[in-house]
Amino acid sequence: MEGAPSPWVARWAHLVAPGGAVLDVAAGSGRHARWFAARGFPVLAVDRDAGALSSMSAITRVDTLAADLENAPWPLPSDRTFDAVVVTNYLHRLLFGHLIDALAPGGVLIYETFAAGNGSIGKPSNPAFLLEPGELLEAVRGRLRVIAYEDGFVDDPRAAYVQRICAVREMQPAKASAENALTIGNTPSGPPRYALGS
Repeated sequence: MEGAPSPWVARWAHLVAPGGAVLDVAAGSGRHARWFAARGFPVLAVDRDAGALSSMSAITRVDTLAADLENAPWPLPSDRTFDAVVVTNYLHRLLFGHLIDALAPGGVLIYETFAAGNGSIGKPSNPAFLLEPGELLEAVRGRLRVIAYEDGFVDDPRAAYVQRICAVREMQPAKASAENALTIGNTPSGPPRYALGS
């Protein structure tokens, strides 16, 4: 259905804190911004196409920002963070660091775009717009916890080679003090658990 969210985004949206702020990067006319806003999330939709963004001017909980993400500095203050950063069908490798830095503790990166091999079946075919095998894993290595990753071929909504990741900026554990030192009775039972959905 036109305007429906990516199934990958919909699958992992449950990891976003309820009512948490979402950054939709290269949002276009805002299929994901609209979808998140309809579920109660405040969204900032960023794209260089002011005309496409203007189609969201009347949508409650969606703010827009027209910005050239490739030929100008990162348009957001370095201390502005989000509970989710969503990117689909867009690749500008120099943004990886900014996208990760824009995640608040506990924030979720949900990223999906075209991968190497796509040129054999259609557009995009320029290697500048196609992820190399494992590239998203390398982009988040040591900075985010990977919850799910896929690299392969899909038939729907059209035949394409894609790579996608869902990764979380983990919360930093509170430092123990004499008053709240961990004991056998209150030691966490392991790493945080993330529901994998169905």
